[in-house]
Amino acid sequence: MAELFRINPDNPQERVLNEVVKVLRKGGLVIYPTDTVYGVGCDLTNQAALKKLIRFKGLKPNKMNLSFICYDLSDITNYVKHIETPAFRVIKKALPGPFTFIMKASSSVPKLVDTKKKEVGIRVPDHNIPRELVRLLGNPIVTTSLKQEDEILEYPTDPELIYEDYGNQVDAVIDGGYGNIHLSTVVNLVDGDFEVIRQGQGNIEDYL
Repeated sequence: MAELFRINPDNPQERVLNEVVKVLRKGGLVIYPTDTVYGVGCDLTNQAALKKLIRFKGLKPNKMNLSFICYDLSDITNYVKHIETPAFRVIKKALPGPFTFIMKASSSVPKLVDTKKKEVGIRVPDHNIPRELVRLLGNPIVTTSLKQEDEILEYPTDPELIYEDYGNQVDAVIDGGYGNIHLSTVVNLVDGDFEVIRQGQGNIEDYL
């Protein structure tokens, strides 16, 4: 059964965060809150963990879209190809925030179980817990939404119930308070234009 960590979302306790980081470094899957729905993820650089995450989602590697959480904009530039200055200005205003920006992957992005991704989704959530995890880990966290099947509430919000439902499928669950039910807004920037491919919590028009 997973370990349950209670962490203050406004002022996360670094001692407890470091315990979660140990789980990530060992190739564990962790469920955590974000500024949108609860997510599940692993260390981007750990291939064994990536395989576990793909199994958890029930997907084939070539069907798994690769999105990960970075700490800030300086992190992003390590993993994507050149961002044009006008686009960079918009991203700088929008992040941290409830957006996933799809961009061309740089050569620094590891293979997703023998499948090299040409595009990646970048998240810098407006939430201290996942960002501090990334900072302490030293690597981005591959992230995917925690989604229930055949439920009236598609995205679970209660961390206690999340622990009951998923505690035997992951290695750690963070209770950071109740989650949101709205997904991030996905914006495709591959061709240089801001194309909204999923409207979620964020409104990119506010930053253009």
